[in-house]
Amino acid sequence: MGAGTVGDDVLDHDDDNAAVTEARLASVFDTAADGIVVINDRAQVLAFNKACERLFGYEAADLLGRNVNRIMPAEYANAHDHYVNNYLTTGHKKIIGIGREVQARHKDGTVFPIELSVGEAWTPAGRQFIGILRDLRSRRQMEDRLAKTQAQLLHMTRISALDEMGAAIAHELNQPLTAVLLYLQSVSRKTRADKSLDPFIIEVIDKAVREAERAGEIIQRMRQLVEKKTPNRQSIEVRDFVTSCLEMAELGSGNGRSIMKAEIARGLPPLMADPVQIRQILINLLRNAREAVCDQADRKVVLAVCRNGDRLEFRVTDNGPGVPEELVDNLFRAFTGAKHKGVGLGLAISRSIAQNHGGDLRLEKGANGRGASFVLSLPIDPPEEDVAERAETNGSKEMS
Repeated sequence: MGAGTVGDDVLDHDDDNAAVTEARLASVFDTAADGIVVINDRAQVLAFNKACERLFGYEAADLLGRNVNRIMPAEYANAHDHYVNNYLTTGHKKIIGIGREVQARHKDGTVFPIELSVGEAWTPAGRQFIGILRDLRSRRQMEDRLAKTQAQLLHMTRISALDEMGAAIAHELNQPLTAVLLYLQSVSRKTRADKSLDPFIIEVIDKAVREAERAGEIIQRMRQLVEKKTPNRQSIEVRDFVTSCLEMAELGSGNGRSIMKAEIARGLPPLMADPVQIRQILINLLRNAREAVCDQADRKVVLAVCRNGDRLEFRVTDNGPGVPEELVDNLFRAFTGAKHKGVGLGLAISRSIAQNHGGDLRLEKGANGRGASFVLSLPIDPPEEDVAERAETNGSKEMS
């Protein structure tokens, strides 16, 4: 084999490698989910991938060789050439290698948010800039949905708190009011037997008895008003529901790294329950768990879901210090919480909601005395009459 043949083989091999590399790059370029646009140092479009065509409504041929500012709103378009020239002159980077959120313009004039990352490349044809564009509209829509759901959740929490507070106050007032009424009735009997007493005193005592009886009736009506609420049940897909609960519980955490994760068993059936109320329970448990692990070096909060017979169990476990032994007995009673903020209604409301669904909420101690595990147990598809009976039973227990 001659030298010339060897040289030709090497060149052919290099050409083949270059062709393979180019084919790979072309495949990546056109199959990327994000938009990719390449411009030169005169802001002219050199490449415009398929994702960009879908994003902006332009065909690549419409923009190749034209100024990239055609896909920018007016306030960006008018200044873009100046920004490019300023960078070429000074080398001062404002967006290259940094990335930021900017506004983009569709072919039909619609302005929408995108996340833009820009890189720089030196090529034989001159300096080029590669922009990666990600549509943020779906993220904004999700954030809007989360914000609305959170507002709805907050409203529901306030209503539940008022209901629970009303029931708790009524329960606490019922006993002393009953005692006052008995004392007044006893005094009334004595005064009626004593003919020497001023009739005005007897009349005042009788009025006090009637007012005490009326106060007792008001308290009973208030308790009946806030108890026995029927959940607005819907079919809940557990996996999506748990994901949304985790996302909402993470909102406002102030920490970029998530410490919460889900462990969801396979093949779980839909749950018939009130999504707003059950979300309220889970987010309350998740946020409590997040607070419990705030001082731990390796913070972990896990929401595990599995089936146990005809029930689904939602287990929120953390690796914090655990619930102090002296608080366990009264943990689910109103106004007995140990948190510095709030009035201690969260767990009381949560258990009340769970029981109104025909389920329950309980605490299980963590291994080796560390951590806590709250278990929300709910019937998968409870018969309506069973739930009503359970609510009636719970109401009777509270009245006793």
